Amino acid sequence: MKSTKLLNMSKFLLVFCRKWYKIYTIMLSNGYIDLQVNGFMNVDFSSENLTSDTFAQACRLLMQKNTAAFMPTLITSPEQTYRRNLPIIAEVAKTPPFRDLIIGLHIEGPFLSPLPGAAGAHNPAYMKKPDIKFLEQLQNWANGLIKIVTIAAELPGSDEFTRCATKMGINIFLGHQMAGYDDLKRLARCGAKAITHLGNGLPQDIDRHNNVLWAALAVDELAATVIADGNHLPAHLIKAIIRAKGIDNIAVISDVSPLGGLPPGKYETLGNEVILREDGLIINPKIGYFVGSSRTISECVEFLQTCDFIRPGDIEKLAIRNPLRIIGRN
Repeated sequence: MKSTKLLNMSKFLLVFCRKWYKIYTIMLSNGYIDLQVNGFMNVDFSSENLTSDTFAQACRLLMQKNTAAFMPTLITSPEQTYRRNLPIIAEVAKTPPFRDLIIGLHIEGPFLSPLPGAAGAHNPAYMKKPDIKFLEQLQNWANGLIKIVTIAAELPGSDEFTRCATKMGINIFLGHQMAGYDDLKRLARCGAKAITHLGNGLPQDIDRHNNVLWAALAVDELAATVIADGNHLPAHLIKAIIRAKGIDNIAVISDVSPLGGLPPGKYETLGNEVILREDGLIINPKIGYFVGSSRTISECVEFLQTCDFIRPGDIEKLAIRNPLRIIGRN
């Protein structure tokens, strides 16, 4: 009996030490964890022009910007884009310089709401209803690297999709949706983990009481990611989200786009003709919606450090410990 207890204690200590060694080494590297990166320095992870070399170059540049680990993110795309790009990313992720850098893939779409506002910069023409067979195909192309899939909670079949994805070891996040409180509670019971970029990916005009923002804040079982680039959310809304969810249930993301690191100007990115403004905001002037961010996770941290409601120790939680814990990597 005593030897069994000692063995269990040894196993516990080993897991505990591994967890804190991982966090400690990330802190020593002065880097942060980013669960949503669409591209960087003119490299688009959802582009038909992506190559192993361009993806690897974007990874190196992100490392230079204090990104210690991140999830390459593919947005809603044609099927052939997933078939082509997922193996490219998965292959690069196996090579020694990038094994620890890439902690999984985030698929944002195609299982999103096509309604104006909820769709944001995603192309409704490529959206699908939740389809577990297609998810299995995506995971096969990605060589098992997919760790997050963002879906709209109100879509038909989202319950079974969430249960199956969870059994596959994939974290279901909820976003780009018109879901109500009951939808979000139901998906949380099915295993959904978090809200993707809470406060964004929703229409400009919403019901003052019954809307996805209030509903998401009220569902305690769901953590949340927030884009803290100084443009997507005003500081006071980030403060309100932290107060509602609790500091332990928020992960900061950059949602950085392929235009991150580029000078202001007119560009075409992620299927949108956009303007990158002097203040760093990227907007599609035709539809009036943001198209990703131009800030890295390190720059998002710098913005948060200017906020008077961020206390000592909060950054470590928001940008290192919480992202790992939410996806089950703690």
